[in-house]
Amino acid sequence: MPEGGSVLKRKKCAAAFLAAEGALYVAFLALDLTGRGGLSVPVKYAGILLCLGFSLLICARWKGDRLIPIALALTAGADWFLLVRNDHYAVGIALFLCVQTAYYLRLRRMGADSGWPLRSALALGAGLGLYALNLASPVNLLAGLYFSQLLFNTVLAWTVKGRRRRLFAAGLTLFVGCDLCVGLFNALPAAAPLYPAVSVGMWFFYLPSQTLVALSALPEKEDAS
Repeated sequence: MPEGGSVLKRKKCAAAFLAAEGALYVAFLALDLTGRGGLSVPVKYAGILLCLGFSLLICARWKGDRLIPIALALTAGADWFLLVRNDHYAVGIALFLCVQTAYYLRLRRMGADSGWPLRSALALGAGLGLYALNLASPVNLLAGLYFSQLLFNTVLAWTVKGRRRRLFAAGLTLFVGCDLCVGLFNALPAAAPLYPAVSVGMWFFYLPSQTLVALSALPEKEDAS
């Protein structure tokens, strides 16, 4: 098949993916904003599975980035525990830490520096901060390590050039926004004025972040056509 036809099919596939994710996004936001958040769980998880399916299709048909489906499969596993089951939080967070390891490997393959001083400093700072706040439980320390690696990967991603790479960096940035909302959601009392906003904000940022990450799996050579 001519390259032009392949590019057109990729664009149509990406457009269909974005339309489907957009419909799911509007659906669960409507449920969350009208106080029916419990009903939104299967809709949210469907959005994550769709990201995984799209990345697998891109990898199989157009030789997209193979680390993205692995990372999104781990993400789906983490969300199974943290969102669907709402238990085994340490397992879910550990899976998200594995996701960040996969993203770090991708960034290194893209040509990013190792950045080990910043990576180590952020991890150490997270641990020391939790100890200083008297919050150093095993789950919190694991969560702090995970967030430090997400933050590091986000900074590192913006140092790599390329359109698909910018999509990846933007996706990680939104991921940080999601996790900041998660932290506030768990720290604030339910009566706090900011509590309703952060409860909706978690997935307001999260599904777009995963959508951009999935799109970043498309071959970079498409941009030249």
